[in-house]
This record gives sequence, structure tokens and C-alpha cells, in this order.
Amino acid sequence: MSSEEDEPYARYVYVWAFLIAPEHRAEFLRAYGPGGAWEALFQRADGFVGTLLLQDQADPNRYLTIDRWRSAAAHAAFRTRFAADYEALDRACERLSTQEQSLGEYWER
Repeated sequence: MSSEEDEPYARYVYVWAFLIAPEHRAEFLRAYGPGGAWEALFQRADGFVGTLLLQDQADPNRYLTIDRWRSAAAHAAFRTRFAADYEALDRACERLSTQEQSLGEYWER
């Protein structure tokens, strides 16, 4: 397994899967979509590159978020500095989905 130090040109990415509550679709899109609450929080930190929100073509209630950072260290610094804000937003968005699952951390090529 290689580390970030071995891959200096790779961006750090993490992916989440959500099954949303259909009655909360508009709120979910406002929170997780472009310009949404999550992106606004991430943009407060150095090293944030961007977020993609993908909707499953076979199941319109299933979404993926792909959050991209310059490095794992930038993401870790964000999580430390903005821990309280992250937890508050996570709690506020909890009711928007019926399932939430981390699909892992990746290096973007």
C-alpha cells in the first residue's frame, strides 16, 4: 500500500453513498449539491478542490458524493479545524437520508 508521500501528484478523494428520503430530495440537493452547505463548509479550508454529486440512473434516490482535496493532510487539517461545524452540519443533514455509507478514500489520478 503506497502512502501519499509516495504519490505526490495524487489528490486525496473520499466517496460517500446516500439513499435519500424522497420527501427531502430538494433539501438534500441544496445541502450536498453545487454551492450547497457542505461545499460552503469545505471551501472555508485550504486545500479543498471540489465536490461532485452523482445521482444513480437506476435508482433516483441513490446519490454519491466525491469530495476532492489537494492532499490527505489538507483534509485532516480541515477536519481538525472545523470539527464542530462539520458535526453540526452532519447532524442537521442526518434526516435527509435513510442510509449513509462511506465507500472509502482514494488517490485521484
